[in-house]
Amino acid sequence: MDTRVMLEQDPARDDALILVDGLDRVVGSATKWEAHAEGLLHRAFSVVLVRAGGEGPELLLAQRAEGKYHSGGLWANSCCSHPRAGEEVLDAARRRVREELRCEACDLRELDSFVYYEAFENGLAEHEYDHVLLGRPAGEVTPDPSEVMAVRWVGVDELAAELADHPERFCAWAPMVLSIALREVTR
Repeated sequence: MDTRVMLEQDPARDDALILVDGLDRVVGSATKWEAHAEGLLHRAFSVVLVRAGGEGPELLLAQRAEGKYHSGGLWANSCCSHPRAGEEVLDAARRRVREELRCEACDLRELDSFVYYEAFENGLAEHEYDHVLLGRPAGEVTPDPSEVMAVRWVGVDELAAELADHPERFCAWAPMVLSIALREVTR
């Protein structure tokens, strides 16, 4: 299926996203479709859920569903999305974790933020001021298959090695997001 058709069929395509400047100051709004078709800088978030594992912290990775309008089949952090116009980042993150992973995100806190731009072969682009959030899951993780095709818990050393040895397995923003999370959980 054509990726433009995929985005056109996305139920959130008309969500009003928050356009920002390079300092994350609100400068307007645009639909999800407009923001990605025109490569407009917009506010986003990337959630990393972590749990205690037998050999130390484990981070939850999510493999994007094949039907996503970009980066289908690639691995990413636990959940990523956009706050809607008028919605706070933490509230939006909790909402999207519930929608995508069907669990609750507890103790969410912001670790850092960064701006990135990635153009895709289909003419769409991600240009995001991305807030990186860390939390822990409450309840069973049961992903929505239209959003996530698989999840897996990965230990710190295994994840660091995979990011270094196989970056092609990850979507554009994942190495930065996961590096920020790894730095925090190994303190």
